[in-house]
Amino acid sequence: MGRTLRLAVVAIALLIPVPGVRAVETVPAEPRERVAHHVREAEQLVQHFESVMAKDCLRFSSATEWKSYFDGEVDQVVLMVAHVEQAWIEAKRTHDHDLRRTAKAPRKHLEQARGLLGKLEECARDNGTSFVPLLVWRKIEQEVPKRQAQIALPLPP
Repeated sequence: MGRTLRLAVVAIALLIPVPGVRAVETVPAEPRERVAHHVREAEQLVQHFESVMAKDCLRFSSATEWKSYFDGEVDQVVLMVAHVEQAWIEAKRTHDHDLRRTAKAPRKHLEQARGLLGKLEECARDNGTSFVPLLVWRKIEQEVPKRQAQIALPLPP
């Protein structure tokens, strides 16, 4: 493979988005901005969960469709928890007590995520299936560190 072709392949590969990872146009250097980024992302996901909780359960024509939907919602919980945890990690790098309080505030949403699993358990029954919430929560806890690695903002130089 010629050098030009290899460079073109590498350039194209760098442009392909990684699933679940959103690009941050400029990486904030200030701790307050870094925490705000993660808090904002967590809040957007919480708004999604609130809309799921407020609506009737969706009905699916197959178990495969239900599983796809369910897996997507669980993935969103993983992402929310990862942002909440990453906000705290960013805040701990400073001695700013107000910033630490700001980073801790979204932790209240972790209980809402558990409530979402309760709603999804009801929806699973409506779709002719079931799951064990405790096992799903364990899966979420196992996936969070991997997701944190994906969403962590690069440290400023």
